[in-house]
Amino acid sequence: MSDSVTIQVPARLHLGFLDIPGKSSGRFGSIGLPLETIATVLTVTRSRETSIEGEEQERIRAHLAKLSAHLGIDSHHKVIVHRTIPSHSGLGSGTQLALAISAALRTLHQLPFAVRDDAVFLGRGTRSGIGIAAFDRGGLIIDAGKGQDDQAPTVISRIPFPENWRIILVFDHHHEGIHGEAEIAAFRALPLFEETSSSTICRTTLMALMPSLLEGDLASFGKAVETIQYEIGRYFAPAQGGLFTSKAVETAVRKLAVHGAVGIGQSSWGPTGFAFSESQEAAEQIVVDAGIDQPGLSTRIVPARNLGAKITQTVMPPQFGLRQGRFH
Repeated sequence: MSDSVTIQVPARLHLGFLDIPGKSSGRFGSIGLPLETIATVLTVTRSRETSIEGEEQERIRAHLAKLSAHLGIDSHHKVIVHRTIPSHSGLGSGTQLALAISAALRTLHQLPFAVRDDAVFLGRGTRSGIGIAAFDRGGLIIDAGKGQDDQAPTVISRIPFPENWRIILVFDHHHEGIHGEAEIAAFRALPLFEETSSSTICRTTLMALMPSLLEGDLASFGKAVETIQYEIGRYFAPAQGGLFTSKAVETAVRKLAVHGAVGIGQSSWGPTGFAFSESQEAAEQIVVDAGIDQPGLSTRIVPARNLGAKITQTVMPPQFGLRQGRFH
């Protein structure tokens, strides 16, 4: 039995929906990619009273209480939050935080893993299953939306992302993406998604995005991402004020494209923008050449993640001292 568990769950890019259902029927489908080096990392320890150190205390306390009641856990815990995915930035922070608490509690109390079930229980993954799927394994993930059983969206494909390719992220620290009630209201107010747009996205995904990854063709991959992003951005434009939530991010990623980056777009509701490059060295040069120095903006170059969450258990038997085990 573990005395403490440390969980590291990755941020993810949301590259677009395959479809957006009507008001009362249909299913979403999503395309996403987990990221290295940007993650929520927290440690949960058995304790005599519940305490939380670090960011996101309110949400963590709510998740602890709800899951403990649901799982029949009556003990207290200490949670130390080491770092978090930036919230409301389009990188999946809310889902990954919920999954981290779920995995920590189940590991700590030797309960079977049920990541998908807990995500649904905590109200995550209602439209996209990318964050849930990224917990298990990495790579480019495609899901087909939720089926009739109201469980988490069904993953239909995973493709390892080329290890040498890099993602250039552009952050706008003065804006937040649409979230919460505003997001729900936006979906209600938007018109029906055009069937021709869904057809274009699905065809592009199957006949360009997926094969280009398997063939290591960055240029074709970039064109496919931009086709998908245009269709999605055009649909959400009335809610977010254009193809991008942040005009500054839009200007920045277009500069990156001029200097050699491909596949520019916005993750989810933004404001985080992205572009792709063939290597770390190429990405660094593109950022330098683009000269993105506007106040409030920052860039970061990261690899994609081809692994799932990282779970580290710490056990301290009185007679043996410290022992650690690593999973995922």
